[in-house]
Amino acid sequence: MLAKSLSASVLGVEAHPIEVEVDLALGLNQFTIVGLPDGTIKESKERITAAITNSGFNFPVRRITVNLAPAEMRKIGSGFDLAIAATLMGALEAFSPARLDGYLLVGELSLEGRVRPIRGALPIALAARKMGLKGLVLPRGNAREAAVVEGLNLLPVESLEETIGLLRGEFTPTPEPVDTQGLFAQAALYGEDMRDVKGQEQVKRALEIAAAGSHHLMLMGPPGSGKTMLARRLPTILPAITFDETLETTRIHSIAGLLGPGQPLVAQRPFRSPHHSISPAGLVGGGSIPQPGEISLAHNGVLFLDELPEFPRNVLELLRQPLEERRLTISRAAMSLEFPCSFMLVAALNPCPCGYLGDAGHRCRCSPGDVARYRGRISGPLLDRIDLQVDVPATPFDKLADARRGESSPHVRQRVEAARGRMAARLNGRPNALMTPAEMEAHCQPNPEGLALLRNAMEKLSLSARAYTRILKVSRTIADMAGSTPIEAAHVAEAIQYRKLDRGVV
Repeated sequence: MLAKSLSASVLGVEAHPIEVEVDLALGLNQFTIVGLPDGTIKESKERITAAITNSGFNFPVRRITVNLAPAEMRKIGSGFDLAIAATLMGALEAFSPARLDGYLLVGELSLEGRVRPIRGALPIALAARKMGLKGLVLPRGNAREAAVVEGLNLLPVESLEETIGLLRGEFTPTPEPVDTQGLFAQAALYGEDMRDVKGQEQVKRALEIAAAGSHHLMLMGPPGSGKTMLARRLPTILPAITFDETLETTRIHSIAGLLGPGQPLVAQRPFRSPHHSISPAGLVGGGSIPQPGEISLAHNGVLFLDELPEFPRNVLELLRQPLEERRLTISRAAMSLEFPCSFMLVAALNPCPCGYLGDAGHRCRCSPGDVARYRGRISGPLLDRIDLQVDVPATPFDKLADARRGESSPHVRQRVEAARGRMAARLNGRPNALMTPAEMEAHCQPNPEGLALLRNAMEKLSLSARAYTRILKVSRTIADMAGSTPIEAAHVAEAIQYRKLDRGVV
């Protein structure tokens, strides 16, 4: 007897439909799964056998062959358990195999027959809606995550017994409603606020410019000056995340298994802060079957690299392409997968190994050679890709003791969104950091005074061509924040002062 059903495999950030075929034939008792299954799927034979038996059904003593098609596509994960078990029961005529038509089944089985949650429920739900299926049968633990996809009939189940009852027409699952608007309203309330930062007005100005233009940012200052505190508040002044951005971000976090039971959506801009001991695969993604790394988990948000020179140089060099292209392609012998990684990089470092170079309150113990070697851990090409390089001095006592509080994040965000609106009208919804060369030629020409100032800076500081384009883009952002159509000399001057390391300032 032959029965067929539909399941899905997640590769990269996309879910691909997989046809599950089960054939029962006379012969010695044997259970074989073919179609490029990974080790987890091969182990599913034991889970399925125990789940069917412990759910009160008779497991067949036959030669069982399971084919996962298309055969050339690699299948990964434990999400095929439910589809294989249900199709096997259809082949045994526990219900009409025709009842499987039009449904997609995913879920991991426990030995007692419970259906456990899986990774990647959201991309699977999106794929099921795109295919126009009757419904998606999935674990109840994934129901709220998949419920954010409108126009899809969700059928959450808790056990194999419920699944068989559903296919027999004896059980009707109850849906899991999700208040999307309520989730967005709750997510808009960040735990941090810019008003918590005392002093540092120039640095807060740089953060606002970076947020407005989606520019990468470097913070250099002594220990305790507030670099981490400032970086953590950058997401609070970024434009409010849109629903499409939320779906993109949630899909990546779902694949990585980072969604909690009560978190169906990532409705805040991500803030990722990996430790400097991270591996290359952990930062940019990888593995024999590529998985998203920290740069993809920071998609539509902020990637914060604290103590930047402590990261291995080979790891930092992997950032160069993603910083430019905002996407990453990982190629392996069997597949090539693309991961989105449109993030803002915020890097923090001390001015020297001891941390107190240029600090009036502490004596620096580092020699010029020590400082040069410390900063030399960061390559010139990587520094060129960071638009704003800002000094973060220690906050004086009178600022710390001042009871007055600065501007709140919502107030700053209003100015950021106004500037983004000007950019969006000019660049089809993109920020200034993503301008093409043709767009820069059309929109980033300073007035004569600004051009003369930029020429002087290029000659005296020996700036690279990439630093030149960064200064122009930041100048355009500063002009947009001021509501100015032309780029004036004051805008160029402010952009130049944010190239701290190019100017050789200590």
